[in-house]
Amino acid sequence: MSSSTRRRILLATAATTGLSLALPAWARLLRTPAQALGPFFPRQLPLDSDNDLVSVAGQPGIAQGEICHLHGRVVDEAGQPVAAARVEIWQCNAFGRYHHPDDGSDRPLDANFQGYGRFTTGSDGGYRFRTIKPVAYPGRAPHVHFAVTVADRAPLVTQMYVAGALENAGDGLLRSVRQPQARAALLATFERPAAGGEFLARFDIVLGAIAPAGSGKG
Repeated sequence: MSSSTRRRILLATAATTGLSLALPAWARLLRTPAQALGPFFPRQLPLDSDNDLVSVAGQPGIAQGEICHLHGRVVDEAGQPVAAARVEIWQCNAFGRYHHPDDGSDRPLDANFQGYGRFTTGSDGGYRFRTIKPVAYPGRAPHVHFAVTVADRAPLVTQMYVAGALENAGDGLLRSVRQPQARAALLATFERPAAGGEFLARFDIVLGAIAPAGSGKG
């Protein structure tokens, strides 16, 4: 078996097992593609900025939309977990409006939706959020923004999309990722448990190499 064939098998196995493999030195996982920060990153973080976006401190209700438990792991190209990575997410509410002063649309606001959350990975590289399944708005497919920051590595800003969403085909930012495998790495499948209940989705993130000493990246 050639090394290239072995590499393809290992990458496929890592993907189907949740990136649980420590890969040999010659094999590398596909780095998660970078995407635009977008115009709606919060100018000022909300007072409540934990990892539960559907319940806001001081508000009695729950956010509109289909609640989802979004989780995954942050790993390096060798499949090793990245601990102490700050994972930030932000997204529009169930009506397609961001909690941001520059979003001047007439779509409703949702006082029960936090719109932004953050989580720091543990030794296993895992993160988790309780949020809503993202929705489309004019010009964009459903997506969640991600920013991952960890010491000694270049920060990653990217976006996660809903696998199978009809709007994906017309989303210019997603289509700008030309390599099919790289584009597929930005898709997450949303599923309900067999017993019913809230959606589950997994989105694993592969970071690039450690930044050289003195690069100022972190």
